[in-house]
Amino acid sequence: MIKEEMLKKKAWAVVGVTNKKDRFGYKIFKKLLEHGYETYGVNPKYDEVDGEKIYPSLKSIPRKVEVVDVVVPPKVTLGLLEEIKELGIEYVWFQPGTFDEEVVEKAERLGLKSLFYECVYAELVARER
Repeated sequence: MIKEEMLKKKAWAVVGVTNKKDRFGYKIFKKLLEHGYETYGVNPKYDEVDGEKIYPSLKSIPRKVEVVDVVVPPKVTLGLLEEIKELGIEYVWFQPGTFDEEVVEKAERLGLKSLFYECVYAELVARER
């Protein structure tokens, strides 16, 4: 199952991280860190969130990440897919609301291993029980 494959990977990027504590871009980033994942936040608007360095793009992360968790609107996501493919990243977890038909088709065309309609935050919280 693709979800289990992704959750076994240790290096993650969260695209759309924010310092707004009520937003999923923040909650997902923090939850991945809490669960021991090597997590890189990506958002050109921030230099850091809670003392963690934030990167302006996937290309600026100093190591290759294995999974990209997307927390941005479909228009932004669409442009991100080329960069993901270019960097040789196989896995993309699309949070609800981050994709549309065009994004789904492009991800499939690029051969990305993708997960839709599931939330990594909810998944990790469920595993805490």
